[in-house]
Amino acid sequence: MKEMMKQWDGTVYPEMIRGLPEIDVPLKGVRGWLLQSEDRQVAFFDIEPVGEVPAHSHGAQWGIVVDGEMDLTIGDETKVYRNGDWYYIPEGVVHSANFRTRVNVIDVFNEPNRWKAKQ
Repeated sequence: MKEMMKQWDGTVYPEMIRGLPEIDVPLKGVRGWLLQSEDRQVAFFDIEPVGEVPAHSHGAQWGIVVDGEMDLTIGDETKVYRNGDWYYIPEGVVHSANFRTRVNVIDVFNEPNRWKAKQ
């Protein structure tokens, strides 16, 4: 398999992704770009080693780790996710994450208003 090349800023996302609307993320060290449809959102996240993201819940979420490693707790089960690993979080299930390294993930949210674009 061909090794992924990182951009000058460390992300794995090319300009076609980084040219999407940037997400207004309230967490320092987390950037994202938004692909919007009528009933879902796709978010391309670039997450620095920010540590723990507190437990929370929302609509269903499916994601895949593009680069890096993270601990993800879904319900009461914690697992380490690495390049190519995917996860599914059912609607309303409490989850949290710990980012000890820089991570790039793609998340699909089964709700159209999970994230807002920066103005």
